[in-house]
Amino acid sequence: MGVPTAIRLGHDCPRRARSAGSVVVVLGVLAAAVAVTTFVVPRTARGPAREEPVAAPVVPAAVATVSHSVVYELLGAHRAQDVTYAAAGSALTQRAEVTTPWSAEFTRVGPAGRTEFYSIAARNPGPGELRCRIVVDGVVVAEKTVAEPGRQFSCAV
Repeated sequence: MGVPTAIRLGHDCPRRARSAGSVVVVLGVLAAAVAVTTFVVPRTARGPAREEPVAAPVVPAAVATVSHSVVYELLGAHRAQDVTYAAAGSALTQRAEVTTPWSAEFTRVGPAGRTEFYSIAARNPGPGELRCRIVVDGVVVAEKTVAEPGRQFSCAV
C-alpha cells in the first residue's frame, strides 16, 4: 500500500465557501423575517394586542353565624358526680362532683343551619332521683331522670 497523495484543490473552493456563507446569512435573514411577521405584523394589523382576562381573586363566601343560649341543669336531692358536658366551642368540660341544683350556662356561636350537638352526662350517687335537662334558647330540648344509685346517665341532642 502506498501513501495517499494530496489532492490539490482547485481555485473554485473560495467561491463555494463564499456561497455557503451567503446561504447561512440568507437563512438567518429569512428566520428573522418569519419571526417578525408571525409575532409583530398580525398584532399590529388587528389593532392593539389583546390582554388575557385576569381571574378575580377567590374570596371565601361569608358564612352567616348564629348564637344559641345553652343551659345544662342537674336537679336532685343532693349532688351529682362525674359530670361531663360539651360547652362553648364544643370544649369538653368535666366536674368531679357538683351540689344540686346545678347549672352551667354559655353561648355557643356557629354557622347558621348547622345542627349543633349538646350533651351532659352524670352519675347519680344516690339515694333519690337525679334529673338532667338541656335548655337551648329557652326551650327544653332534652330531659332525663334516673333514680338508681351509682347509675351513669346522659341527656343529649
